[in-house]
Amino acid sequence: MLHRDKVVSQVIDNHAHNLLLPSEYDNHPFASITTEASGDALEDTFFSLPHIRASNQLKELYDYHGPDEEWDCLKERRRWLDFAPVALIRKCLEGTYSILIDDGLGDPHTMHPYNYHDQFTVAPSKRILRIETVAERLMETIVRRVAEEVLVSARFIEDTFLLFTERFERAIHQAIDDTEVAGFKSVICYRSGLDIEADYERCFRTIGPPFERYIVRCVTEKRYRLDIKHVNDYLVLKTLEILTSRAGKGFSKPLQLHTGLGDRDIDLLRSNPAYLQAVIERYPQVPFVMLHSAYPYTRSAGYLASMFKNAFLDIGEVFPMLSRDGEVQVLRQALELVPYNKLLWSTDGHYFPETYWLANKQFREVLEEVLVEYTRENDMSESRAIDLATALMFNSSNDLYNLGYPPRRGEKAAPRALPLVGQRAPRSREATYIIRLWEHFMKLHPETRFVFVQWLDYMGQMRSRIYPAIEFNNMVNAGTRISIAQGNTGTLQNDTVNVAVNTTGQIYVEPDLGSLRPAWKAPMPAATVMSRWCDVNGGSIKECARCYLQSCLQELHLDHSTHILVGFEIECVFLKRNPENIADPYLPLTTTHAWGTMSAEQWTNLLPIVLEISEALAAIGINLQAMHSESHPAYEFILPPLPPIEAVDTLYQTRQVIATIAESHGLRVTLHPHPTPSSGSGAHTHISLNSTELDTVVLDKKELQFWAGVLAHLQAICAFALPEKESYDRIAEDRWSGGVWVAWGTQNREVPLRKAGDRRWEVRCLDGFANMYLVLGAIVAAGLLGLKKEMEMVVKDCPYNTARLDEAQRTEYGITNMLPRSIDEAMKALDDDSSLKEALAEDMAKNFLIMKKAEQEMLDKMSDEARRIWLIERY
Repeated sequence: MLHRDKVVSQVIDNHAHNLLLPSEYDNHPFASITTEASGDALEDTFFSLPHIRASNQLKELYDYHGPDEEWDCLKERRRWLDFAPVALIRKCLEGTYSILIDDGLGDPHTMHPYNYHDQFTVAPSKRILRIETVAERLMETIVRRVAEEVLVSARFIEDTFLLFTERFERAIHQAIDDTEVAGFKSVICYRSGLDIEADYERCFRTIGPPFERYIVRCVTEKRYRLDIKHVNDYLVLKTLEILTSRAGKGFSKPLQLHTGLGDRDIDLLRSNPAYLQAVIERYPQVPFVMLHSAYPYTRSAGYLASMFKNAFLDIGEVFPMLSRDGEVQVLRQALELVPYNKLLWSTDGHYFPETYWLANKQFREVLEEVLVEYTRENDMSESRAIDLATALMFNSSNDLYNLGYPPRRGEKAAPRALPLVGQRAPRSREATYIIRLWEHFMKLHPETRFVFVQWLDYMGQMRSRIYPAIEFNNMVNAGTRISIAQGNTGTLQNDTVNVAVNTTGQIYVEPDLGSLRPAWKAPMPAATVMSRWCDVNGGSIKECARCYLQSCLQELHLDHSTHILVGFEIECVFLKRNPENIADPYLPLTTTHAWGTMSAEQWTNLLPIVLEISEALAAIGINLQAMHSESHPAYEFILPPLPPIEAVDTLYQTRQVIATIAESHGLRVTLHPHPTPSSGSGAHTHISLNSTELDTVVLDKKELQFWAGVLAHLQAICAFALPEKESYDRIAEDRWSGGVWVAWGTQNREVPLRKAGDRRWEVRCLDGFANMYLVLGAIVAAGLLGLKKEMEMVVKDCPYNTARLDEAQRTEYGITNMLPRSIDEAMKALDDDSSLKEALAEDMAKNFLIMKKAEQEMLDKMSDEARRIWLIERY
């Protein structure tokens, strides 16, 4: 039976609008998310089926379990979520590949710029240029300082018309050439109706008096809104003339037209797209996109879309503005006559992120309902239904707007090197970098003088190169990368060479501009940016752990309709320097310290530093969820759940801030898992499997298969996750450190894999020595093996401390294997795990083991205390 998990999981949203700045939320009624009504009429929306349905669905989004019909309680819950607006937006835009944004709605000072939304989608947003907004702003620029006295001059009116027309034509030509502009839009439906004069010459001959009235009003009333019919018709026809002249042999960039559904300003009768027939026929090289399902004139729009090659119907806005039955009828009416390759999907998302979420959720539900019936009644095959859904949700917009994204083939889509939903945007086809990310960062931080380009080596050490901001700007605009020796991928922490070092060849470092952050209190204003390794053409290379993790995540998403979020805990120890004692130069900052305590000593010595760290992180856009003391002498900082690449980038940038602030107080902060004889510190990592396409039963099954794969390969994963001899000093029984057995349990902290909540699992056999790109790559690779083999979870949910179970009891729970007891055992487990090694990028495990063996040989030559100090100073 056809199910949504067989349908393409990501959508191109071909028409939406900017989100509000959080500071503007209270200035717009939240109830408007399901209605075009305003003013007094908005009071009645609470009794409408669309509102009631949306309220019930928002409880799912907000994880709200209060009374069914308490709208005020729901709004209060949302206010709490406003404290983390980015997380809410990311959740609401999940499943969105790219958005075409009409950024002409509302005051731009109250909304995020269109490219702000890039961080939540796979591919960058594109603009839809609203021609009325262009014209109104041009006219305001031309006449805003003009005195009324000049209106008596006929020459002034004529010159103003010519100047306005020249600038408007130039703006349209520039937009056609601008790769950031995917198409154009007119709201003439709102202003004067769709009964547009189809003959440009006739319109031009009669434009004089109406345009003069418009100029006079602009000068005398300073009111620039275009709502004079002949002027509106002229602008639409002028745009169509230019588009046609630039079309060549094919279609021009599309023109979207508001049709049907709108607020009370609209003339409902003149919003019927049937009025457009003559214009559509007269301009065959311009694609006309009739927006908003043309409701209630869906069938009229459908007729045009079926009769004219250049007419297309957008299925949008009715989700979530209609009841479920109404939405079903609109989709059915659209499919009555229209070839499905001429149907396009949009959310018309605007102002509040929930408008995106509700539209996508309801559309998927309705699409599934309609297509299931068509396949059940043998109106079409299942494969045809999948092709229909894929065209509507992705391919048709991709083709019409010439976006150039890899086409989708529903369940047969092949894995591609593209990021998951919610992760930062990929490189565009035109350039190495998304330059506007750099430009936006510099607008926010114009004082930036230097950029620290950073990347992580296999040993978990941060490497960097510093660029003056002007040189970094030149590099970004030129699309060049940083060339480094191939051998740099294989050196140890002190640049010791080993057989993994290839002394010939080059690799290239490519900064991910989406990871730009201010560098906290650098000697001069600076920024940090994380990077990947690639070849000369920008292709991923097998040595890059960051790229490998990305490819695993893409496979997880494309093959299993699943994506993950990752939340890191940073456990660290603040040490004061003790230079008088050369043998033991580091001592714990606090001694009256235990889990969750706040002693007077902590209050005085540690709390000011911890709070300073939190404030510093917030200042660069990293918001901690919580902080608390751990078992002596550790302290814990909890990061929010993020898409994996972003989560790892944020982890290392957070660690840098913590270390920098500690150093400013004359302290050393370390991630060493056992820097003192007392309990050690780990790097517990929370991972959740999520899906916007799978139902609960299917996702539950895939979740257990994923974690069954992880447990099956956990001994080998330990080579990456616990990569030093000291790592195993922490792994012991009865220490709340995860125990020594390969096991899992719900809320059980004496197993290495704790099920911490619905969909959320905590990996506990991990510490701060690890390269987290490598660790997550290995975990996801193991999980994918579990999914491919459909592994059963033979290890049972263990509710007991495994140290207190005898062999028979452990066997009853499927607990038969121990974690490695040393780094040598872990390395052997990885070397022996042929299936995991094969799943990892070519030679990744081999080179890691070579480097790790060389590192251990180097460290083993040191005394225990010298080794401890050496590691504390580097981690």
